[in-house]
Amino acid sequence: MTAPLLTRRQTNILEFVQERLRAGGAGPTVREIADRFDIQSPNGVTGHLRALERKGYISRRPHKSRSITLSPQWTAQFRGFPMAGRVHAGAMHEAVEVSERVDFSAMFKKRGTYVLRVEGESMIDAHIADGDYVVIQPNKSATAGDIAVVQADDGQATLKYWFPEKHRIRLQPANRRMKAMYVKRVRVLGVVVGVIRRL
Repeated sequence: MTAPLLTRRQTNILEFVQERLRAGGAGPTVREIADRFDIQSPNGVTGHLRALERKGYISRRPHKSRSITLSPQWTAQFRGFPMAGRVHAGAMHEAVEVSERVDFSAMFKKRGTYVLRVEGESMIDAHIADGDYVVIQPNKSATAGDIAVVQADDGQATLKYWFPEKHRIRLQPANRRMKAMYVKRVRVLGVVVGVIRRL
């Protein structure tokens, strides 16, 4: 389906509506939109909303302050895996949570699968580069040689090959310039089942 063209202001308002629906499940009021974009007249906001409704992006119920919803044909962007955060593929770093969605569901359909964006270059020889997305299957354990997301007791996490050894775990980078990390206790969060890169 070809999307009807929008003005810059209509695009901004639509993105704001999407953001509010994603964050709280309810659309913004006319006043909130006016405040967000410094529109002096509520009638100006209403005109943009009517245009978005006419073009098929949103629907509204009359006489309801939070009645803006996305039309069914434009809600596909909310499908997909949760973009749970970023994981550093180098030394242990704090795992940072975010609130986004990435739709790779046509390829990976197992329940609970999620996506992390990689930071760092310790896995480049496994064809996982800085900025790539890794698709993670949640799991509390890993098999030797799996690429796993692991987390230490202090909450810091990393992405490495998983090799259990006697009395310790070897977290092996896929970068010949970097040394392995050895830990006695670490928690597996999941294993990599896919890598997605935008070229």
